[in-house]
Amino acid sequence: MSTSPGSPQDPQHDPTRPDPTQQPPTGGYVPQPPPGPPGHPVQPPGYAAPLTSEERTWALVAHVGTLVAAWFAMGFICPLVIMLIKGNESPFVRRHAVESLNFQISLLIYLVVSAVLVLLVVGIFMLIALGIFALVVIIMATIAASNGQDYRYPLTIRFVS
Repeated sequence: MSTSPGSPQDPQHDPTRPDPTQQPPTGGYVPQPPPGPPGHPVQPPGYAAPLTSEERTWALVAHVGTLVAAWFAMGFICPLVIMLIKGNESPFVRRHAVESLNFQISLLIYLVVSAVLVLLVVGIFMLIALGIFALVVIIMATIAASNGQDYRYPLTIRFVS
């Protein structure tokens, strides 16, 4: 009775070793390692020191503060101030402030284009969609910052690095 290589009866078969004949998954899905124990923040790559609650708070304010500043049509002011004040102290806070600042500048450009297109009626729908989109992604960025994770806004032009 012969056994084929790789079968469970094969003496050299090791179930913990990956099968070299198996192809990696395709279609955009790449399996990720399981997250750490509950209650432990996920550290961004390249950031060795554990995040303090102050760093997470400042990163969170860089996103939420834009909603407050938006009432005065200056949503970019809050992340700009945080980047200038706290950006040199923490790379994590700087990444979040820069990301929020870039999004707010991009959002301002999109708002101006939509306002001009109001004359063609399509701008009204663009303004509504832009408002909902901005609120959703700002909430997602705030949650990521509070969890100690990085966040990249979609549809953002990267003016500041």
